[in-house]
Amino acid sequence: MRHTNELNHFKFSPATWIIPTFFLVVIWFVFYIDNSLNLDLNNHGILPRTFSGLQGVIFSPFLHGDLSHIANNSLPLFILTTALIYFYREVSLKVLVYGILFSGIITWIIGRESYHIGASGLIYVLVSFIFFKGMMTQYYRLMALSLAVVVLYGGMIWYIFPDVDHNISWEGHLAGLLTGFVFAVRFKTPDYIKDIQYHWEKPDFNPEEDAFMKHFDENGNFVDTPHPEESLEVLEQEIQHNNIDYVYVFKEATDNSKQ
Repeated sequence: MRHTNELNHFKFSPATWIIPTFFLVVIWFVFYIDNSLNLDLNNHGILPRTFSGLQGVIFSPFLHGDLSHIANNSLPLFILTTALIYFYREVSLKVLVYGILFSGIITWIIGRESYHIGASGLIYVLVSFIFFKGMMTQYYRLMALSLAVVVLYGGMIWYIFPDVDHNISWEGHLAGLLTGFVFAVRFKTPDYIKDIQYHWEKPDFNPEEDAFMKHFDENGNFVDTPHPEESLEVLEQEIQHNNIDYVYVFKEATDNSKQ
């Protein structure tokens, strides 16, 4: 696994907010067109174990039943997509595209005979991937992100069970959770290392040679060190006690004009 410094990797770029914003614009535009023209696009959702229902694997994340449905999905989708691109930008496109496909296919396989629509399956992919990947990296910033996801969206775990709410697609939620976990295991990310900002963070730092650390003994107690004047006197005394020999070497000039 290759290493990378965190400051070189975690950088805010236009894609960090453009992609989540574009996603929201698309689903709200589809919702507006569907309700304005009475197109009944929900019939293009996932209909399990039918050939025509496979189209929903692609279309279902952009379809929502009512205003409450799309409103509840919009904020988590924006926040989680932004976090994914900022912290995992190298694999973010794979997680988004493959997350829609694989969670949709699993829903098509295990789902009830009803139309399954909404972006909640993708939201569960993002929650699952960000949480499990952060814990697997053992890197403090990503682990903190995982804990934040648990605090904000930990309650979503109950909606992967059949008997909690019969009006929601618990199959899509479960499919998203499983897909995100598999992605967290399979998709490799760099081994992040913290940038060195201070000299004592360097691997070759020797506290015995550090001027500041010399003010403390082995027990951590402060000890006074000689002042520069005292150190200079000690150095002069050492020079006086040492015999210094000077050697002169005569070199004959080779140019006759300089003799």
